[in-house]
Amino acid sequence: MSLEIFLLLLLIVSIFTGLFTEGIKKLMDELNKKYHSNFLAGFVAIALSVLVDSGYIVLTESQINAKMAVYLIALVLLSWLASMVGYDKVIQAIAQCKKYKEE
Repeated sequence: MSLEIFLLLLLIVSIFTGLFTEGIKKLMDELNKKYHSNFLAGFVAIALSVLVDSGYIVLTESQINAKMAVYLIALVLLSWLASMVGYDKVIQAIAQCKKYKEE
């Protein structure tokens, strides 16, 4: 796997992790279930990273080796980080800007 492919997979997983996490959060809110956003994002990031990496391995008929394992671990951690500082932080920043304008 090249660095360009890894970055493309990271982009895909990060976008879908944020989208799936927000969807699950809305569902959990409707069901009045308590959850922790960062752990939820982590579980979604792990699941999507494994699925996307597995799909890449199957489609390219690659072999699983130490380098692929490192890419998978990096994909999980970086997509989790991107989803944790993604949507919620943007919404929080917008809310703070609105509050600052009102004052």
